[in-house]
Amino acid sequence: MESRHLSVVIHRPPAEVYAFAAKPDNLVRWAAGLASADVRREGATLVADSPVGPVRIAFVERNAYGVLDHDVTTPDGVTTHNPLRVLAHPDGAEVVFTLRQLAVTDDELDRDAGLVQADLERLRELLEG
Repeated sequence: MESRHLSVVIHRPPAEVYAFAAKPDNLVRWAAGLASADVRREGATLVADSPVGPVRIAFVERNAYGVLDHDVTTPDGVTTHNPLRVLAHPDGAEVVFTLRQLAVTDDELDRDAGLVQADLERLRELLEG
């Protein structure tokens, strides 16, 4: 199993990047691989329409450390843990997503990495706008 750390540097303060990325209503604006329509709340869980159907998303509680880890449960019941961090960087903030290969082929991992990187770039564009 391979892991890849995908990142983007955003020229904004880390707290601002974290606050934007942590807001569920903003997911559809930057995380197209996760949410392609409005996000609905069911208690502490978010439900979003995704490219694979409705997914359930459970983020860690807001914290002072920039941690945005979240579990995504797909329609087939498979839950994947997704490490996501907003780190201080000399030029602002660095957002790092850890992608794990798990049960996908190398080609599927490459595709998924491209989708995640595109989401991170979209987040940068929104915040640096």
